[in-house]
Amino acid sequence: MTTPIKLTSISKFLSLVLRHQPQEIGLVLDPAGWARVDELLQKLAAAGWPVSMTQLREVVETNDKKRFTFNEDESLIRASQGHSIAIDLDLPVVTPPPVLYHGTATRFLAAIMSEGLDRRSRQHVHLTESVDTALSVGSRYGAPVLLKIDVQRMVSAGHQFRCSANGVWLVDGVPPEFIQPDA
Repeated sequence: MTTPIKLTSISKFLSLVLRHQPQEIGLVLDPAGWARVDELLQKLAAAGWPVSMTQLREVVETNDKKRFTFNEDESLIRASQGHSIAIDLDLPVVTPPPVLYHGTATRFLAAIMSEGLDRRSRQHVHLTESVDTALSVGSRYGAPVLLKIDVQRMVSAGHQFRCSANGVWLVDGVPPEFIQPDA
């Protein structure tokens, strides 16, 4: 079995090549973000990252954020969400729960309350049903603050939501009138 440190390193590198820079190892993703597993393993090895199919399965299965997914026969792999490159995950529009959360750092709060949540370099704004997850994400950038999103009002105003394979809610943006810092 691979050590947790090694799996973490593999996971981080996979995030880079499957979400942001496939060209780093000469990988080409299809329009939906899928890579052929055999090609990925070959290109990883050529780039100095020899990863076995067993290790790849272990990363996919044990990643706490479920960042990666295989197709049914494990011949293809892709990142579940979080791409900064143009990918069409082909996720259907679905009805979200009435409230979702976004975690950020307190230093960004004034700008967010003025301008809303913008996808920036990503394809979507990421929201969660979990307060703990939102606070954990926010703490990566400083003292965390929890933002409560009035999803029912957003849906009524015509905003569309999708849910990724790992349960992250995706939306194009969140205008400030739908955001409330949670006390």
